[in-house]
Amino acid sequence: MGKFRLGQSKEDVKGMLPEGNIKVTQLGAKKLCVVRLGEKVYAFEQLCPHRGAALKDGHINRFEEVICPLHSYRFNMNTGQLTSGGGCGDLEVYKTNLTEEGLEIFV
Repeated sequence: MGKFRLGQSKEDVKGMLPEGNIKVTQLGAKKLCVVRLGEKVYAFEQLCPHRGAALKDGHINRFEEVICPLHSYRFNMNTGQLTSGGGCGDLEVYKTNLTEEGLEIFV
């Protein structure tokens, strides 16, 4: 597992990640989605495990789920668990830590 840092302060991160907007970032050999809700930041694989749809084009609901734009499958952004839909595996999620020195993502 590797640790990556984005930004140099909490304010940098908030500027890079507007509330609720899903962004794609490259960390080493991996591309993943990152989204901020208030002081909490989520990181997860960029493609839906069902049919490979780009989750950056999905949206976030009030239950901390990312919703796939293709078939509306829902994934819990804390655990990666599929919460709505069938015939699909769980989403890979990555631990994040928002600090005064920036955002740490563990891949």
